[in-house]
Amino acid sequence: MVFSERIDRLKSSLIREILAAAQRPEVMSFAGGLPAESMLPKVDWAPMPASLGQYGMSEGEPALREAIAAEARAIGVSCSASQVLIVSGSQQTLDLASKLFIDRGTEVLLEAPTYLAALQAFQLFGADCLAVPQESDGPSLVALRRRLEQHKPAFAYLIPTFQNPSAVRYSEEKRDAVAALLDEFGVTLIEDEPYRELVFDEGRARPIVSRLRNASWIYTGTVSKTLLPGLRVGYLIATPDLFPYLLRLKQSADLHTNRVGQWQALQWLGSEQYRLHLGELRSFYRLRRDAMQAALDDHFSDLADWQVPQGGLFFWLQLKQPIDTRTLLDSALAQDVVFMPGEPFFADPEQNLGYLRLNFSHVAPERLDEGIRRLASVIREALVVEAA
Repeated sequence: MVFSERIDRLKSSLIREILAAAQRPEVMSFAGGLPAESMLPKVDWAPMPASLGQYGMSEGEPALREAIAAEARAIGVSCSASQVLIVSGSQQTLDLASKLFIDRGTEVLLEAPTYLAALQAFQLFGADCLAVPQESDGPSLVALRRRLEQHKPAFAYLIPTFQNPSAVRYSEEKRDAVAALLDEFGVTLIEDEPYRELVFDEGRARPIVSRLRNASWIYTGTVSKTLLPGLRVGYLIATPDLFPYLLRLKQSADLHTNRVGQWQALQWLGSEQYRLHLGELRSFYRLRRDAMQAALDDHFSDLADWQVPQGGLFFWLQLKQPIDTRTLLDSALAQDVVFMPGEPFFADPEQNLGYLRLNFSHVAPERLDEGIRRLASVIREALVVEAA
């Protein structure tokens, strides 16, 4: 059987494989970015018009596009509803952008580490990924300038607000500096902000796209982390030079995003009930973040270094004695605990051993300490074997 040449680059999703292996109720999963099921809002489908069962516009429902544009303008993104495309989760934005920009050997710039599924999408289409090291407040500006001086990437893919996996939130200074560099070198920005609303302090920052003066951009988000991930409703907002091509690619992919999910999202966005729900969500996740921080202090202080995340769903740990954390999965599962190895979040995983991403939203606090204790014991045993 003959497949396309890109199939040779097709990789399975490690996170999906881990989640499949962790379906037993006794398993404590720190692996996926799963919202807490107890915080999924109750929704009412009764008022939904029957007409939404019909085919819809590829761009998305007009009222939802207007609502998303209004929300974007409120955080500083200059746009109109005509620039909004409703997609099947923000993951589809990455697929459409890959189809738009990437041929075999196309250079793209991204953070190190970066979102695993973005790497998977870009590499599937043959991209050469140019990594820029992540610092505590955003990417290394020295490394970013060097990359831009030496290469001509088709785009930069960045996650500036509670980055997945590192949980880093760019400082104001880094946001301004990154925007200035992308403008200077004329590089398109894809800015991904799925965790923006999951903030645990009073800090707010305008998106980088709002600071650009010349460069083209795509800004993408989702309701998966704040409403229902099962809706599979996300959005992208793009500059007018890019939007028509993204729309045609959307048309060729799936005609339109499901209208039922779009209707439900519209019932919430911008409403008072949504504002109250976000407040409850932040408080709930802040408590779980604090519980994991306490457990890590008790069981990991001699094993790893980390920053306390100010938002999002993850802790990012760097082991003090690096080992390939992918080799620990079976041992952890035998202890009824799973985590996400950090190596796959790098374009060059073999050169970046000894990282773990831990999700704190899914495991109840009363079980969390025991899960972290078990995971620490798995790592200690592996380090003893490594040293032998």
